[in-house]
Amino acid sequence: MTQFDALCANDPELSELRTAIREFLAADRDEHGWEPAIDSWLARWDADFSARLAEAGFVGLTIPTEYGGRGLGHLHRYVVTEELLAHGAPVAAHWFSDRQFAPSLLSYGSDEQRREFLPVIAAGKLHAAIGMSEHDAGSDLAAVKTRASQVDGGWSLSGTKVWTSGAHLAHRIVVLARTSPLDPEHRHAGFSQFFVKLDSPGITIDPIVQMGGEHHFNEVTFDDVFVPDADVLGSIGDGWRQVTSELGFERSGPERILSTVTLIVAAIRALPDDADDGTAAAVGELFARMISLRQLSISVARTLASGEDAATRAALVKDLGTRFEQDSVELAADLLDRLDRQAPEAARLAELLATARLHSPLFTLRGGTNEVLRGVVARGMGVR
Repeated sequence: MTQFDALCANDPELSELRTAIREFLAADRDEHGWEPAIDSWLARWDADFSARLAEAGFVGLTIPTEYGGRGLGHLHRYVVTEELLAHGAPVAAHWFSDRQFAPSLLSYGSDEQRREFLPVIAAGKLHAAIGMSEHDAGSDLAAVKTRASQVDGGWSLSGTKVWTSGAHLAHRIVVLARTSPLDPEHRHAGFSQFFVKLDSPGITIDPIVQMGGEHHFNEVTFDDVFVPDADVLGSIGDGWRQVTSELGFERSGPERILSTVTLIVAAIRALPDDADDGTAAAVGELFARMISLRQLSISVARTLASGEDAATRAALVKDLGTRFEQDSVELAADLLDRLDRQAPEAARLAELLATARLHSPLFTLRGGTNEVLRGVVARGMGVR
């Protein structure tokens, strides 16, 4: 395989899988009537769709067969993820479980945790949220103040997490908390992770409603919440290493490039065949950037598939990808200005554009601000 072929991610096996997921999505949309959405991995929660997708074999692809998964690799999951996003499918219900918590359980979970949770993730029926960010600790997770104190049989958890997508609908939340006092000389030490039931006594979930009326973010408060020892994820005190490993999966996927792809594709398809040279140049710019970023993202997926560290390149994908997503909104708006406002598709395109503009400020924040990620890249290149 040439280097170019590797970046295309179109090996015969992957091509067959891509055809299969496309056929599933076309048939499922025809039967159930969902519409392609902007930012579908964050904003479109449909538990029934997730269950159907899993039953068809498209969730838990990297989970070993002994735990109910397909036992395939990161590139197989990449191809399926890419198609789900390109079609704007409603995938939010199972997204975080499949993307981050399954790999974390495989790397750090106990055998009991793997046997309890991985089959449910593979079935598309474990809905989970991420408990990392706080009001004074967004991209700087070392500033997290949520604490867990050891008690008889487990831990007492107190603190507040914010921007927790889907917490009001999820079953579990993975919480990063301090389990030992802050050492100013070693800010990343003393963290642990807990896989907390969201119906536990002492948890309050308050909605954060966006300007457009959408509700998928939440503030989650923990008031002396008891977490049994069985729900500690990994090792006490090793939370920072575990979290940074998870972030490689979060930052490098095609969702960092394709959140607006439904708008881009719809706008291009609506353009007249006799579009002028300026329009052709705008379309060419969009696709040139998208293809370049996709190839960078695929290179990270291949690195993860080989078991190597990809933190620096994952941060680069996230930085460049989310800036492209923001730029693409206005580039698509410029394309729409060239359309006949009376065209049948004009109203649908205007709706997609309005949603994309509302979501656009989020793109460069979630998963770490771009300024922080550039620091990650610089350190990875040896700059101090």
